[in-house]
Amino acid sequence: SFYNDGSFEYTFLDERLNNLYSSEQKIAAIFSYFSLLAIIIACMGVLGLSLYSIQQRIKEIGIRKVLGASVFSITSELLKEFLKPVLIAAVIATPLTWYLMNKWLQDFAYRINISWGIFLLTTGIVLLLAIITMVSQSLKAALGNPMNNLRTE
Repeated sequence: SFYNDGSFEYTFLDERLNNLYSSEQKIAAIFSYFSLLAIIIACMGVLGLSLYSIQQRIKEIGIRKVLGASVFSITSELLKEFLKPVLIAAVIATPLTWYLMNKWLQDFAYRINISWGIFLLTTGIVLLLAIITMVSQSLKAALGNPMNNLRTE
């Protein structure tokens, strides 16, 4: 009697809620794919950087090996030099990411707080990947015959 021109249209509450958050789900899927791609590219960059760094210092590694340096000391020296940029990047990226994520989460009615444990976990994983990459390449250089490295000019 109040609204004769329109028909009664009904929707379920769960469908309306799904429609509200469908864009967020699509963005989450896109971020997941691009994050995986960024991780793969970063790992390739770390591998390339470690190979380049070791190739630049291959004669130094050979001389240290001939003078009696252990494989552990050679590897730890290369690792110390290599982990400084990774730690600096983590120190710069963590507060920036925390700020941007808090700004994004303010738009939601039921929001969560981001704990610092997540950032420590991701920094630990990144450091672990960098350490594994660098140690594998430096071990290959340190365990090689130093005379082959010193002989080529």
